[in-house]
Parts: sequence; structure tokens; C-alpha cells
Amino acid sequence: MGLPGSGRLVICGFGLIGGSIAAGVRETGMAGTLIGVDADPAVLDEARRAGLLDGAGWPHDLGPDDLVLIAVPTLSVASILETLWDGERGLLAGGAVVSDVASVKQPVLDAALAICGRLPANLVPGHPIAGSERSGVGAARADLFRDHRVILTPVAETAPAARQRVAELWQGLGAEVVDMAVDDHDRVLAMTSHLPHLLAFALVDTLGRVPEHEAVFRFAAGGFRDFTRIASSDPVMWSDIFTANAAAVGQVLDRLDAELAELRGLLEAGDRDGLRTIFARAKALRDAHVQTRHGNDHE
Repeated sequence: MGLPGSGRLVICGFGLIGGSIAAGVRETGMAGTLIGVDADPAVLDEARRAGLLDGAGWPHDLGPDDLVLIAVPTLSVASILETLWDGERGLLAGGAVVSDVASVKQPVLDAALAICGRLPANLVPGHPIAGSERSGVGAARADLFRDHRVILTPVAETAPAARQRVAELWQGLGAEVVDMAVDDHDRVLAMTSHLPHLLAFALVDTLGRVPEHEAVFRFAAGGFRDFTRIASSDPVMWSDIFTANAAAVGQVLDRLDAELAELRGLLEAGDRDGLRTIFARAKALRDAHVQTRHGNDHE
């Protein structure tokens, strides 16, 4: 099976996601030339040793047959788009299909509009709902996206053929592709992904400041490890995500504050039945809507 289109796959940013895309392309037998771009030459050297690259550096002749995936932290996507656009004389102007993996989509579209003066038809914003608390190309897994969802957020200007090319790549990696409006994506991910990460970071940081923190972590049981696993995620990536999606995360934090205030009131009142009602409602909702998956569903 070949890569969507007949050209090259250029991956900009060879961390966990970029490396896993390359590893998946290799494992699934999708033919094609894999080109890596990264600010750190050592990262590209590591990717070469792992057999994930055929070449490195931006090709100067990107064209309609090529596919570019931008896999850098959310707030760094704009600088890559500037490199690709360059006043309509740059690489993006050649018609290569360009997508990204940023966890917040509105800033990507805002950057594209500011840099290009319009939303290019060959730009297809995307976001794989898969990841790991580990980072770097050394953590890359060929099966990272298998049986996971990838959200695409095409807009009116997006060419259907470009959207289809990107969808076929993800489907070739075993992912389920769904489309979603940009604002819906950012609001839903604030609730389902960004808030849980914020809570995990906050809990570990809070407990790390108590006088008996060494005993706390020494005797932490499975529940603590499960809940806080994602606090081992990349701080640079997540500070970008929270900065980019601050408004939506703030709104869901307001809702959580109200829920915590209610729980505190029940605790102070010794209202066992009230606590049981909330816990039973939460259990029923999770049991009905959350299926156990292999691997990790966070980015």
C-alpha cells in the first residue's frame, strides 16, 4: 500500500507523535519516501538509526504529490507555517497537502490566516487522540494510533481532496478518522483531555509540597499511580496546550469548582447519601461511555 498521493511524506518534529507516524508507515508497508525535519540534528540522527528516515531537511520542490505533517508543540506551528508560506514564494505555495497534530485547533487557523492572508485549501488541521506520558523519538511506537481516533477540523476553504489524502494516511495507520468543527474540538478536548492533565499536574505538585511528601509518594497505591500517570507528560507541550486553550479550560474549571464546592459541603455536613448519589451517578456515566482501550488515549 502506498502513501496517499505518490510523493514524499515530510514530518516536521520528530518526537513521540512524528516518530510514531514514521514507524507506523514503515510497519504497515506504506511505500514512499520519509523526510524528517527537526531543530535538533541529534533527534534526526536517532530517527535515522531507527530506520525511520530516508532523508532530512525541507525539500525545495514540495508539490501537490507531497504530504507534510507538522508535529511540533501547539504554539510552534505558526513558525513552521511561516517557513512553508514565505510570502507565497515558499514551500506551501507549491500545493503540497499540509496537516498538523496540534491539540488546540483555533490557534492553527488563526496563524494560517495571519500568515497567508487566507486559509489555504491544501491545509487540513488535525489532531490524533493518542499519545503517552513518554516523549521523544525514542518512545515512538508503530501501533500508537491503531484503534484510536484522529479528529480532522476542515473548514469551508479546505479542498476535499486534501482532506481525503490526510484521512487516508491516518486510516493506513489503523486510526478512525472523524471530522469536527474547530470550536467544538477545542471545547470538547478541554473537558476530556486538557482538564484531566491539569488535575494530574496539580495533584502531584500539591502533594509534593506537603511536609510528609516522601511518605506520600512512597506509599502511593495503584489508584494514585493511575490517576497521576499523565503528570509525567512533557511540560513544554502541555504549557503550550493550556496557553492556547486557556478560555475553554477556564470554563470547564469553573464547572469543576462548583462541583468541588458541592462535594465539600456534603463532606462537612456528613451527608453520606449525598456523596453516594454523586458517586453512583459518576460511576454509571463512566461505565456507559468509557470503554477500556489498549494503549493511551491522551496526547
